[in-house]
Amino acid sequence: MIINGVTIDATFAEAFPMKATRIIITAQNEKWALIAAQSMTGFATSVIMCGCEAGIDRVLEPFETPDGRPGVAVLIFAMGGKTLAKQLETRVGQCVLTSPTSALFAGIESAIKIPLGKNLRYFGDGFQIGKVIGGKRYWRIPVMDGEFLTEATTGQVEAVGGGNFLVLGQSQAQVLSACEAAIEAMNKVPNVIMPFPGGVVRSGSKVGSKYAALNASTNDAFCPTLKGATQKTELSTDIESVMEIVIDGLTKQDIDKAMKAGIQAVCDLGEANGIRRISAGNYGGKLGPFHFHLQEIMA
Repeated sequence: MIINGVTIDATFAEAFPMKATRIIITAQNEKWALIAAQSMTGFATSVIMCGCEAGIDRVLEPFETPDGRPGVAVLIFAMGGKTLAKQLETRVGQCVLTSPTSALFAGIESAIKIPLGKNLRYFGDGFQIGKVIGGKRYWRIPVMDGEFLTEATTGQVEAVGGGNFLVLGQSQAQVLSACEAAIEAMNKVPNVIMPFPGGVVRSGSKVGSKYAALNASTNDAFCPTLKGATQKTELSTDIESVMEIVIDGLTKQDIDKAMKAGIQAVCDLGEANGIRRISAGNYGGKLGPFHFHLQEIMA
């Protein structure tokens, strides 16, 4: 398959089950809602070392939020429910409770509930006040700028992590520009995040290492400087840069839509802008049960 001069490899991205939740952060204006959201999603690129993967789903208009103020929807993913709950509690406690004018609400409904403000209320030192409105429990916690309003719990749902595709091109600048175009398109797709810095990862990894202490190491097959040093190279002589976009989503269908939007944006730039191939990372189907076949997605 070739789109605008870009070869779409006959391969698939491999992804795995995760647990996820969505929360809504509001503030007196969009600036402060974003500050809280960006703070709580920091150091959340990969479960390999960060404990969770998190990012901004989208900015919300006042009519879309529970308290009628500007808001931001955040998605957070983890490998298990206990880890998800712990990461959520720690991050909102340190980054949302502390952020001026913020309030915090559940962003997804589920039969499985995890604490949101349920434990944060103890920061109120006995002065906190509980309210049940419309069958939902909220806590009003006194803070120095007034009150921090938080919903007690949010929903936990099944999700998918690790969808991905690789952009291969003639130069670092050209590949980065293509990835920026892909992220811009993918940010318009709901229910997904691209958790790495700016949505792009240049240090794609493989499972395992020659060093026993590491469970992941550089993906030498796609490192341009290792073409002559590794027998596993996947790169032709004209490829001088490779970057990866990783996608987490609430469903497989959400990731399908995001991958299609991103790959199409890259292909729109095409061969004329130095883009040669689109590929993907997989481990022969051994890593996870969710497979995203590039040519099927782009058919």
